[in-house]
Amino acid sequence: MQKNMGGLDRTIRIIAGIILVAFGILKVLPYATIITIFGAFILLTGIVGFCILYVPLGLSTRK
Repeated sequence: MQKNMGGLDRTIRIIAGIILVAFGILKVLPYATIITIFGAFILLTGIVGFCILYVPLGLSTRK
């Protein structure tokens, strides 16, 4: 599993993931469970630096 995400992409995902997980846990928005799961996925991809969805699309934000 080779990293395919650059620094800015990872930073944005980590911040967005934390916000979505917090909103999901606090039930600020409707569909809290779905938001929490989506936020956790985004947070995890940001931490790891690899996005499985980029692979079939041939994308990479890493230089």
